[in-house]
Amino acid sequence: MASAYCAPTALEYFSSLVHSDEQFPLLEAAASIAQDEYPDLDLQQVLGDVDQLLARLRRRIPADAPALQRLRSLNQFFFRDLSFGGNVNDYCDPDNSYLNVVLRTRRGIQISLAVLWMELAQGIGLHARGVCFPGHFMVKVNLPKGQVVIDPFTGTSLSREELAERLEPYKRSSGLVDEFEVPLGLYLQAAPPRDIIARMLRNLKEVHRAQEDWQRLIAVQDRLLVLLPDAWSEYRDRGLAHAEQGHTSRAVDDLETYLVHAQDALDIDAIADRVAGLRRERH
Repeated sequence: MASAYCAPTALEYFSSLVHSDEQFPLLEAAASIAQDEYPDLDLQQVLGDVDQLLARLRRRIPADAPALQRLRSLNQFFFRDLSFGGNVNDYCDPDNSYLNVVLRTRRGIQISLAVLWMELAQGIGLHARGVCFPGHFMVKVNLPKGQVVIDPFTGTSLSREELAERLEPYKRSSGLVDEFEVPLGLYLQAAPPRDIIARMLRNLKEVHRAQEDWQRLIAVQDRLLVLLPDAWSEYRDRGLAHAEQGHTSRAVDDLETYLVHAQDALDIDAIADRVAGLRRERH
């Protein structure tokens, strides 16, 4: 008798991609985020579209081209010929985080553009990594004569002075000045793929929270907790979203998980009060 086959849900598929840090498929994991919004999305088509771009790029580059020439060819192809760039007209559109849409419109935010750019860079033999720079995701490439840091929103290379200037507002607001000064190099460390996907999801989370779109926010929180099962503040945020949706039991479960594991948090009393109120509603 033939056994019934049940296709995995979008969340189960995402979980299968991100369960291990070994051979973490950054592009596929990033592309799969769109399945919540586009349930009929053909992920293999998205990956195939990127492969086609890579094939076009490779045809432009001589096999013996040095790394700097490869980098220049990539930037010419990606930012000028294909016109990928930042969506300055609608920066907070959730579609800016969905790679299937970014590939079609050639517009996105820094991190979605960076994921596509890095895939092409690595495909032509460049040592490219993402950088979780405060407030603005960057990419960097190690070349024989040094490191190049690029803003994926515009394609421009940034000097150490320009990077330091961009850091100033963040450092002042965080109190990281004078004796608390932190070297620039610490802000330019390579981001692991798991951190990149988390940052993509948290960008979407902020968009949905600003729009008070609790249903979509919960879907993002579900992914964040698959990705980062010990990120207790994400349980709190999912619980609060469930409460807004009227899912009282789920809200209580998530908020109680937060209370158990985040006992030193500054909002612990406020969350405990919220749980007490939700319990009264339930009874």
